[in-house]
Order: sequence, then structure tokens, then C-alpha cells
Amino acid sequence: MNYLLLLPSIGLVVALACVIKTLQNQKSNYTTTQKKLEEAERHLQEADQKYGGLISKESIARDLEVKISALSTQFEQISQQTQSEEKELAEKIAKLRVKLQGLEEYEIVEAFGFYESKYDFQGSDGYKYQLDKIRNQQKQLIKDKSAAVCGTKWSVGGSQKQGKKMTDNILKLVLRAFNGECDAAVMKVKYNNIQTMRSRIQKTFEDLNKLSETTDCKITQLYLDLKIQELEFTYEYQEKKYQEQEEQKMIREQMREEEKALREVEKARQDAEREERRYQEALDKARAELESSIGRDQDKKLTEKIEELEKRLAEAEKNKERAISQAQQTKLGHVYVISNIGSFGENVYKIGMTRRLEPMDRVKELGDASVPFSFDVHAMISCKDAPALEARLHQHFHNRRMNKENERKEFFRVSLDEIVKVVQEVDQELQTCRSEINFTKVAEAADYRKTLARERQDNTMQLI
Repeated sequence: MNYLLLLPSIGLVVALACVIKTLQNQKSNYTTTQKKLEEAERHLQEADQKYGGLISKESIARDLEVKISALSTQFEQISQQTQSEEKELAEKIAKLRVKLQGLEEYEIVEAFGFYESKYDFQGSDGYKYQLDKIRNQQKQLIKDKSAAVCGTKWSVGGSQKQGKKMTDNILKLVLRAFNGECDAAVMKVKYNNIQTMRSRIQKTFEDLNKLSETTDCKITQLYLDLKIQELEFTYEYQEKKYQEQEEQKMIREQMREEEKALREVEKARQDAEREERRYQEALDKARAELESSIGRDQDKKLTEKIEELEKRLAEAEKNKERAISQAQQTKLGHVYVISNIGSFGENVYKIGMTRRLEPMDRVKELGDASVPFSFDVHAMISCKDAPALEARLHQHFHNRRMNKENERKEFFRVSLDEIVKVVQEVDQELQTCRSEINFTKVAEAADYRKTLARERQDNTMQLI
């Protein structure tokens, strides 16, 4: 696209150079005339002084008037020619500027890949069905000989049959060329070139019709419209397929996260049961020893041991109940608010949800080798219905998403105060948070701040 912008720019430079050169020539001619007039006046004065009246002043004046008149006429002609050329160049420059502006706007549109969806099917199957329908309509137009038509009945060597054969061949060639260009455009269409591909099809349609206008053969507007629709549906079908794939990735990721959570819960339950059995066996053994013991000191030690074992047994039973409860309550979990200043900058937060028994394990996973610095936790909210709180927060800050195309990326450009306010409002409505909500306002970002300090130190040492 840059070379397209370069052409009108070169045209503008050449046109302006021509105008400047013409004006310089005009100024030069005017200066020359002035010099000649001054020189003639000087000669007149010298002649008058030298010959003292021998030469007629009137005769010299007439000669000078003739020369001045000729020079004035010449100057006027140059001036008129310059004005005409200047006007013509100004018109060319205006046209080039309009073309340049159009190309610049076109490049901006292409660079941003702007395309407003025209169709709204729920799934990719709807687009696929419509694509097949459009292609079948194109085939039917070709069968009916309505894709390209000829308005004149030609005859070759007096034979209308030969003339029809020639016309059919021309139409076949025109359609083959048009279909080839359209197929290439459809195969290459992407988010950042759909406008270019649509213009390419339109221009091919116009060029081929112009080339074949001497034979009165042309591609029909209906066939062009179907090709444009095929291009648009192909693009939107690709976009819908991409969205569906991303949704499937999100579902699979949620399933993996839930499987991890369930494995953790099951492991915690099994560990709690083993602890419970171990403490129960130790307690039974201590009680038996107490019954057969002799002596106060020994009784006191066994009693203290039994109390300690009963306490640990109660904790093991509590952990077991917690694990069972966690497994039964599928919505129980934590909503976290984390940041990574070194990686994403200020006022960028990830709002996510985990059902793991140890929610910090999820945060540590997110801060692995895929990002240069670890995440800082601003809130870890225990919820009876974690998915509901997370969904509300995502919905409220939807327009503040950093990635507006992929909702799997849960990063939002928003202040922490806004998050705190919305969390409080949603909890007041849903009553989902299980404990008091606490937010840490300041991000420690230890590795990031140490890195900055080291860079400052290195820069200072270089200056020294």
C-alpha cells in the first residue's frame, strides 16, 4: 500500500516543481525587461551628452517605444501562458490531493481491518449453509447463461451460428478470468484485507466489462453481488469458527481447572481420612494404656496425650468434612484480583476464579515462565458462588477489556478502586462472599522494582 501512496505524492512534488519553475522564469523575464529599459534609458542619456543634439531624441524615443511595446507584448504573452499553466497545474494538484486523501483513508481502514458484520447467525453452521446456497446460485446463473450476457447477436462470415460460437467463447473467457480473481480474493481474505479484496473484485468486474464493451458482452450485476456476498460470508464464517474454537478452548480450560480442583479435593479427603485413622488408632491405644496404667505421673502424661490426640482427631475430621463439602458444592471457590505492573503496566488487573483448595497455586501457575515478573494479589475472595461473582465483574467491565476479541483473556484496564466498589455492590446483591472482603491497594512488584533499581545503578556506573 505504501507504493500507492508514493505515486500521488511524487505527482504532487512534480506539479509543485513545475509551478515554481514557471514563476521563476516569469520573474527572470520581467527582470530582463526592466534591465533592458534601464539600459536603453542610459544609452539615451549618453547619446544626448555625447552628440549634443546631432541625434534626434524623438527618433531614439520612437525606437525605444517600439522595443518597449514588443517587450511588453512578449511579457503579456508569457504572463498569460504562465497563468494558464498555473491554473492547469492547480487543477491537477487538487485532483492528486483528493486521490492521495482517499488512499490514506483506505490505508487506515485496511490497517485497522475495519469491517462491520452484516450477518448474524448463531453458529458457523448457519454461515456454511448460506455459503453453499450462494455458490449454488452462482452455478445456476452460469447454467442459465445469466452470469454474463451479450446484448448483440453477432455473425461471422455471414453465419449467425459462428457468431454465437464466438460470443460464447468471449463470455467463457470473461467469466473464467473473473472467477479466477474472485477465487483468489476469497482464499486470501482476512480481517486486515477484506476491504481490499472487495475492491479487487469490484475493479476486476469493471475492467473486464470495459475490455469487452466493444463486443457488447458483460458480467451481470447479480453475479457480481453474489461474488461479494461469497467473500463476506467466507470472512464471517472464518471469524465465527475462530470464536467457536476460542469458546471450546475456554470450556476445556475450565474443565481442566475443575479436574485439578477435584483431584486436590479428593487428595485432601484421602489425606484427612488417613490422618483421622492414624489419630483414632493412637487415641484408642492411649486410652487402653490409661486403663492399665499404675501411678499418677503416668496417668497425667497419658491424659495429656489423649487430649492432644482428640484435638488433632477433631482437626482431621474437620478437614475431611471441608474436603467433602468442597467436592459437593461445585460453585464454591475464590475470585482473585491480581496485577503485574512489570509485564502490563499500571491499572491493568486480571479478574479470575479458581475452585482449588489452595487458590494461590493458581496464581503461581499464571506467573510462570510466560510472563517476565510474578503477579501480585490484591484480593482473594472466598465465595459460595464464585462463577456468579466473576461473571458479574466481567460483564460490568466488559468495555474495559484489553482484548475485546478474545474473552478468555481476563485482563481489564481499570482502577482498583472501581473493582472494590463493584465487588461490594455485587456482594450486597448476591450475598455470595463467605467472609469479609479485604483488598491490598499497593502492588509489591518486588522483582520489577529491584530490576528498575539495578538498571539505575548500571546506568550510573556507565556515566562514571
